[in-house]
Order: sequence, then C-alpha cells, then structure tokens
Amino acid sequence: MTTPRTVLEALTRSPLGFLRTAWPWRALGYLLSGGVFATGVYLGVAGLLTAPVGTFARVLCAGALVVFAVALAGPLERRRLFLVDAGGRPETSGGPRAVGYGVVSVLAVGWMDLAVVLVSLGIPGFLLLTPFQPTAVPWQTVAGPVAGALLLPVAAYPIGAWAAVRAAVGRAVLFPKDRELREVVRSRARLVDAFETERRRIERDLHDGAQQRLVALTMKLGLATLDLPPGSAAARQVGEAHTLAKEALTELRELIRGIHPQILTERGLPAAARDIAGRCPVPADLDLDLPGRLPAAVEQTAYYVTAEALTNIARHSGADRCRVSARCRDGVLRLDIEDNGSGDADPARGTGLVGLADRIAAAGGRMLLSSPPGGPTLLRAEIPCAGPSS
Repeated sequence: MTTPRTVLEALTRSPLGFLRTAWPWRALGYLLSGGVFATGVYLGVAGLLTAPVGTFARVLCAGALVVFAVALAGPLERRRLFLVDAGGRPETSGGPRAVGYGVVSVLAVGWMDLAVVLVSLGIPGFLLLTPFQPTAVPWQTVAGPVAGALLLPVAAYPIGAWAAVRAAVGRAVLFPKDRELREVVRSRARLVDAFETERRRIERDLHDGAQQRLVALTMKLGLATLDLPPGSAAARQVGEAHTLAKEALTELRELIRGIHPQILTERGLPAAARDIAGRCPVPADLDLDLPGRLPAAVEQTAYYVTAEALTNIARHSGADRCRVSARCRDGVLRLDIEDNGSGDADPARGTGLVGLADRIAAAGGRMLLSSPPGGPTLLRAEIPCAGPSS
C-alpha cells in the first residue's frame, strides 16, 4: 500500500490508522500556523490603532500592516501546505487570486483555523483539568479526566478534516490547475518521442536486414533465369518468382519510406512535401515558404500531417484538386491543406483526424478544421517551433 500523500487521503483510506501516523500533528501545525498568523496581524493592528501617535499615523501604519500581511499570506501558504500535502510545494500563483486569498485568510479563515483547534482540543482539555476545578465533586474529578483522555484522540478527526478542506481550497485558489495537465502533456510528448525512436529502429532494421536480403534474392533469381533454357517451365516459374521478389522489394521500400522518410532527414520538409504530393493521386499545388530547416520534431509532425491529410483527400473527399501551403511566422509553423471535394469531414467517422489532432497536440500545437457540406475542406495545423535550425 502506498503512503498517503495528503491528510485527506490518510483520513479516507484508514480512519483508525490515521491516529497512528504523524498526520494529526501535521494538521494541527498547519491550522495553528494560519491561526497564529491571523491573530498576530489583528494584535498588531490593535496595538497600532491604540498607539500614542496621531490618528493619521495610526491608520496609515495599521493599513500598511494589513497590506503586508495580505501580500505575505500567499507565499506563507506555499510553505505551510507541505504539512498536509506531501506531494510537494508547487509554484505560487500571483495576481488577483493570491491577493483575494490573502484578504480572506487574514480577515476570516485564520480565525476559523484557530477556532477549530480551540474547540476540538478545548473540550477534552477542559475535562482533563477537572480535578483542578474548585467546584468539581469527587466523581467528576475521576470521570472528567477519563472522558477527556477518551475524547482527546477523537479531536484529531475534526482537526484533520478541516485541515484537509483548507488545504484543498488553498491549492485550488493559489496554484494553477494545469499542473497535472502539463504533466500529461509532457508524458504524451515522451510517448511520441519513444514512438519516433522505435519507428527509426524498425526502419533501420528493415533497411539493413530484410531489404538487403530481398535485393540479394532478386539478383539471384535474375541470374538463375539467365541460366535456364528460355521458354521452359522452370524458367517461367523462376521468372514469376523474380517478379514477385521485385514487387515485394518495391512494397518494402514504400513501407520503409512511410515509417521514416529518408528525404525528410536529408533535405527537409519542402522536399518531403513535394515527394508526398508527387505520389498523391489527387493533383496537389504546393506553396511552401519556409526559411530553411525547422526543428526535427516540427518537420516530422508536419510531414505526417501532410501525408495523412493527402491520403484522406484521395480516399474520402472526391476532390480533383488540392493545395498545400506552409508558412513560418512568429515562431509558429502554419500548415494549410485544402481541397475542393464534397466536404463534411467528421473526426467521429474515423478518417484519421483524431490521430492528427493528437499528434499536433503532442507537439504543442493545435488543429483547426473547416469542412461544410459540399466543401471545400480546409485543415490547418499550427505547430510552435523555436525557429529555423542550422
């Protein structure tokens, strides 16, 4: 079983085991730190307002103290949060949210923290001190401490529950919610990188292994055809095998090109896009204005977007003409692929658009699609890039 990362997780996972951990003490320290901070601010303001100086000076100093306390409440929460949230102390979010949290924390929530602690510990504490009360009767001096000792562990639960609520509110207000989302994006990018690495390995193995063997087989079958009598049954069968081997070699080369195009690595995106357009059954006009080579990840994403989009056009659009344009402006590559087909492209129909959107999102970009019924269809990919690489 994993160790609980928050006081709320410790409470909900094992209510009885909660008392045997350090979480009750950490929750108590969390609430006391907030309550003592708010109490100190109020005492400071009260002392300044009653100081033997002019009214204007008293109000000015008290207001300055409140402003300072409000500004300090956000950074203080970052230090306090690790007491009830062992998942780490995220970066503090500034701006109006932090200011508003500081105002509420100083004016109201800090007092509530202290009140929960005093009420939760005050009742068993009062019972434990029953023997020292002059009005207590003999049976109360015995029953009071027993009841107080029994209620003292129970006080850990309201303290822990309130600390969990306070921590959840503080994290939701102060810290950006996209922390987990950024981690998801990073993990998706790592998966894409791993996929590209595996793709390159497969391409290398096919190129250096299976392709070379097929080339050797094709040559041997060609030589064997020359040694057989022309027109014989053996010559015909070897010739058919030679033809099949050449077809298999052609298909393997096309497969290798689809796995990782060598032209993209050697000559860049414009040459690779022209190669795709030249093999597309639908005539494609190219308008590529790119200032040299782009980062490898950007070129790979743009290449596969172009290849998948042109494949979709050939299979589903019914278009007789398409256009591919690319521009790199302000650090963003904008790739437009347009056709004059029937339109009504729908990602839900499994035409590869969802996969394109995922690939573009993994590169930090976005995909826009306009495909009204009757056409035309415009697919736009915006991929951020650091600029041209050497």
